[in-house]
Amino acid sequence: MNNDTIFALSSGHGKSGVAVIRISGTDLANTFQLFTNKSDIMPRHAYFTNLRDTSGELIDQCLAIYFNAPNSFTGQDVIELHTHGAPATINAVFEYLQTLGMRMATPGEFSRRAFYNNKMDLADIDGLAALLDAQTDKQRKHALQSMLGRDSEIYNTWRTQMVEISAYAAAILDYNSDDLPANIGETIHARTKKLYNEIGDALKKHNTSRAIRGGINVVLVGETNVGKSSIFNYLAGSNRAIVSDIAGTTRDVVSINLDIDGYMVNLSDTAGIRETCDTIESIGIERTKCEIENADIIIRVYTPENVDSCTSQGNEIVVINKSDTTKVHNIPNAIYTSAKTGDGMKSLSDSLRQKIHEIMDGSENTLVINARTKSLLDAAYQDLGHAIDAGENFDIFSEHTRRASDAIGKILGTITATEVLDMTFGQLCLGK
Repeated sequence: MNNDTIFALSSGHGKSGVAVIRISGTDLANTFQLFTNKSDIMPRHAYFTNLRDTSGELIDQCLAIYFNAPNSFTGQDVIELHTHGAPATINAVFEYLQTLGMRMATPGEFSRRAFYNNKMDLADIDGLAALLDAQTDKQRKHALQSMLGRDSEIYNTWRTQMVEISAYAAAILDYNSDDLPANIGETIHARTKKLYNEIGDALKKHNTSRAIRGGINVVLVGETNVGKSSIFNYLAGSNRAIVSDIAGTTRDVVSINLDIDGYMVNLSDTAGIRETCDTIESIGIERTKCEIENADIIIRVYTPENVDSCTSQGNEIVVINKSDTTKVHNIPNAIYTSAKTGDGMKSLSDSLRQKIHEIMDGSENTLVINARTKSLLDAAYQDLGHAIDAGENFDIFSEHTRRASDAIGKILGTITATEVLDMTFGQLCLGK
């Protein structure tokens, strides 16, 4: 880590009432005195000041706050300038800071400094990245728990146990059994199996964690001209998809993000599935198949004319649309709707909401598992499995449990590699 003094806009870009500019470096007390024109300053105290450039010209009236190391986000001295949010004002402040020898921070550099100064570990930073991306209340709660150390506590507990198990396995090779705890071989095998199961459970919930962070994928599928687009528009609350009596109107995937009870939902209308010689429509049908593969919930739409019998899978909702064209409603567990009259549409909305809650309720307590942490959890899980398979060969057993602890250490940043750090901090914005 270099000791450059860095700065960045920590608030949102664009016109705003207030902009927060964050500065981090070593020994910034003199710089803060320059900003405020005061010799006696107090940390964490807001000062109203006329911020002037090196020629004495007024840049802006702002609030300035000084956080002395290590009591700051980065663990270094930090200054926050709360200026007016006009882009011209922000640019003028940036130009002034550069004349003082400061430089613009790179993405995630503030958090990288917090990591190196032991203010956060990589699991906390993954939570911070998820929090910055949060668009719904459930996403916020899930990410906030991770950022505040819940995930780190779990990972630290796992890693500590793995290190102990590996050490005991190695000790079995080097010490007489009389010098070791009774039944130590059976004990460490039992503890390893417990860790193996716990990590396996976490990996099984990866899709749930992905759905919280990226949204629950809900896909409308069915043959052409069954009314998928009309149902999509109803659920979306707007006319996003083209509705026509002409079969094959929808040729591509049309998507919208919805907030349903605090959960992010990615609702997609897809091309009707049928045999076709139309090249463009065929591409749309292939995309429909991809959407089905990635769907968390499938709304499978029929009409009375094209359904004889159907059964729904665990993640499916079966809809018989155009119910106004028939008086026969004899398909069990299906929801009969009419996009034309609105009949049954509330039942469909309620069913979708219920399905979302069945999948997601309680998911705020799952680990924040992104692509980086999943690959490392997979590695730890596989090594623990190899350790269990090693049986009484405690040399191999010890090596695999050690490797598993290394994988968990990389999640935390206890054991680091440059590419791991770059991937983690690169997901953050400039002011973080």
